[in-house]
Amino acid sequence: MSPETPSLLQVTGLVKRFGGFRALDGLRFHLNAGEILGLVGPNGSGKTTCINVISGLYAPDGGEIRLGGQSIGGLPSHRLVHAGINRTFQIPKPFLTMTVLQNVEVSVAYGGHGQEGLDPHYFLKLLDLESHAKQPAAELNSAQQKLLDLARALATKPRVLLVDELAAGLNPAELEKIAAKLKELARSGMAILVVEHLMGFIDQVTDRVVVMNAGKEIFEGVLADAIRNPRVVEVFLGQDDAA
Repeated sequence: MSPETPSLLQVTGLVKRFGGFRALDGLRFHLNAGEILGLVGPNGSGKTTCINVISGLYAPDGGEIRLGGQSIGGLPSHRLVHAGINRTFQIPKPFLTMTVLQNVEVSVAYGGHGQEGLDPHYFLKLLDLESHAKQPAAELNSAQQKLLDLARALATKPRVLLVDELAAGLNPAELEKIAAKLKELARSGMAILVVEHLMGFIDQVTDRVVVMNAGKEIFEGVLADAIRNPRVVEVFLGQDDAA
């Protein structure tokens, strides 16, 4: 990417308040096409709030979010899906009485790409869910529901994928597979933002990390440098933040 080419996603001075509390306090970072960026920090640092604001679940109270150079802050979630942003959730909420396949079919239709002939089975095969296609989503275990959540997000063909603690609850073999899938998606040009507490997984999949504390970024760079940064070490080991 040349210096003149803007990042696919740009977050500048992002603010989100809940009453008098600033969950996001001037956060800034960028995400390039084909890149996996890790968003890490102690509990309460604002990571999930950031994803909720970018994905339209919350409206920002200040700052700017730009997708492909266009301002998108405050747009509702369905508009953002059509613009090319989708996300997974810490706790998936599939349509429990619908089959696994039907859940993905809804996403294909909702994402507005039905006319392009996308095959919902492709996304099930991608995430090893094809054998469960006819099962109600309620019959899946928690790890499988997380994979279904990812399949539903991918079925809308996002340019930017926001992944919120997908790795939690997956066994080592599943982690290895999902890491490979995320890197494959990035190689296809998708920009991926990963919020995760498992540092081994973050180290495996990310190109860069942004470390957050109290709603602000305190470090940006590779994870190997982050763990040697005195400020980062203090935040994780020697400071109690109520954020």
